[in-house]
Amino acid sequence: MTTKPSLPTVSIVGLGNLGRALAGAFLDQGHRTTVWNRSPAKADDLVARGAHRAATVAEALAAGELVIVCVLDYDTVSRLLTPAADALRGRVLVNLTSGTPEPARELAAWATGQGADYLDGAVYAVPQTIGTADAFVLYSGSSAVFETYREQLDLLGAPTFVGTDPGLASLYDVALLSGMYGMFAGFFQSVAVADSAQIKATDITALLVPWLNGAAAALPGFAAEIDSGDYTTETSNLDINTVGLANMLTATKAQGIGVDLLTPLQTLFEQQIAQGHGSSSLSRAIESLRPPR
Repeated sequence: MTTKPSLPTVSIVGLGNLGRALAGAFLDQGHRTTVWNRSPAKADDLVARGAHRAATVAEALAAGELVIVCVLDYDTVSRLLTPAADALRGRVLVNLTSGTPEPARELAAWATGQGADYLDGAVYAVPQTIGTADAFVLYSGSSAVFETYREQLDLLGAPTFVGTDPGLASLYDVALLSGMYGMFAGFFQSVAVADSAQIKATDITALLVPWLNGAAAALPGFAAEIDSGDYTTETSNLDINTVGLANMLTATKAQGIGVDLLTPLQTLFEQQIAQGHGSSSLSRAIESLRPPR
């Protein structure tokens, strides 16, 4: 691929599956792309496509106007960047390593202290979908950097800026993944109950997926109730759902299946009823999760 001198130079530090996909997306669009990985052989296919292989992290940082780091964790980011800190001055550092809010804030403060601009990002894509309509990335940190390099960030997946607090992208990530893992928990419970009656996982899942898709349509309404604080409902209230879930747990136990995944939800419902909110919307259960105000 022929590089285009007018485009920002890019360096990618970390060539796992995602890092290689990120580098490939920039190469495909003609960016002069420098890559570094602890195991140099991981860069071979990218070098064959036109990438430049850096011998050291410092060399990679010095070569790129836009530096993207994608490694295992924030400790690894710090371990790699600290010895090469001088090469960060004047660079834009975009950290796409998965992490949590406080380390993101600490890394942003450190990078700024080295004279670099900083964006933290959370990637929602598998490597094969980088650069397609199926990928999106949340960013937080420098709004000026986001706007300046938005065209380049768009090459990776639809970019969304969520705030100037560098920890916000990670916080969004925790929130979104919480929903995903909650869904997985319900799926495992469903399959376990079905399995106790010799129903195949594939058979129950064929019914479960459209049911969950339909149930998901209720979430925007719940979200509006939560934001407004108005939990008034004339439909499926906490009283009704608490009885229904209790029956489910009883039947599940009778099948010899554990109920550890769903019992905490029942506890939230019961707490709200004990406080006199049985006629309120199911969404009011969040008030048992929120810290005291």
